Amino acid sequence: MNKKKIINDPVYGFITIPYGIIFDLIEHPYFQRLRRIKQLGLTHYVYPGALHTRFHHALGATHLMTQAVEVLRSKDVDITEAEAEAVTIAILLHDIGHGPFSHALEHTIVDVHHEELSLKFMEALNKEFEGKLSLAIEIFIGKYHKKFLHQLVSSQLDMDRLDYLNRDSFFTGVHEGVIGYDRIIKMLSVSEGELVVEEKGIYSVEKFLVSRRLMYWQVYLHKTVLSAEQTLIRILERMKELTQAGHDLKVSGSLRFFLYENDANKLLENYARLDDFDIIMAIKELTNHEDYVLSFLSKGIIHRRLLKIKLQNEPFNRDHINEVRHKTEKKHPIEKKDIKYLVFEGKEAISSYSNSEEIKILFKSGKVLPVSKCSDHGIEPRTAMKHYICYPI
Repeated sequence: MNKKKIINDPVYGFITIPYGIIFDLIEHPYFQRLRRIKQLGLTHYVYPGALHTRFHHALGATHLMTQAVEVLRSKDVDITEAEAEAVTIAILLHDIGHGPFSHALEHTIVDVHHEELSLKFMEALNKEFEGKLSLAIEIFIGKYHKKFLHQLVSSQLDMDRLDYLNRDSFFTGVHEGVIGYDRIIKMLSVSEGELVVEEKGIYSVEKFLVSRRLMYWQVYLHKTVLSAEQTLIRILERMKELTQAGHDLKVSGSLRFFLYENDANKLLENYARLDDFDIIMAIKELTNHEDYVLSFLSKGIIHRRLLKIKLQNEPFNRDHINEVRHKTEKKHPIEKKDIKYLVFEGKEAISSYSNSEEIKILFKSGKVLPVSKCSDHGIEPRTAMKHYICYPI
């Protein structure tokens, strides 16, 4: 079979599958599962076009990786064919451990982080492919001696971020997220074994960092999206509480495993069958459940009758929170101990830039400086925090 396939991507146009093993990995059931997992969870409740999947994103990031490798080779950076193939595999599979509504799931019924699961999937595939993923795994976990290869997969300026910002902006229609990904890639180089950006690309890097911050507040942490995702978390928490109390919920076999069994030895095989459809199907069934909390919240998700949410820079006054709880208790037939499911508070923080491993700028003189030390527009590590409260209208 001819494995040199061409895929028509809505963001980049025609992209080519560069290696036969990449095609084989894409065809594997573990990777095909990503077709059934939306990239942005419930964000389509605000931006109706945000229905793209982790599958789309993985292919896009793979395409950008092939471009980055080509650019670096053109600048005499030593990348062997085996390394080029391995770093492409690493970026293809970097999100393979994501579950449905992954962050909601990780906080509730699945006790393993998606990055750890990605590694478990890669190790399982490595056995199946007779060790052909060993170098990709070394690069993925940062153990390979050429540090810049890992940085292409995971850093503050990696192919993952370049694709998801560009792709999420495209499908949501939020133009503030548009970045000059092609110019950034053209400006990539390597100095002292580390990934750097040539001096001419500094403004593209600044635009990238600003766009990422704007996309977080305008898309990823949009208040309505936040309300929907926090409601989903409460549904999953309530499901877990009821199953532990002996209730039998009508859910798929894969979801049932995580609610009732959670045997570590069977985790990967069950996780590999879990997708968005399992969660949505369960929530549809729960709209008619006898438990008021579960039914009320499930109807909110299915019919988009979301909890009201307020955001502010400072924590909410305790008296105000207690007043909201008291009003909700009077209006809804629930026990006092269950009010936490209908009225809850929290906070979200984003770090637009971290100084733990800075983006490095390479000047014509050969000098290398972190972008925070050479930006004209004050790029510096900082964290922005917002507090929220959710409650029924």
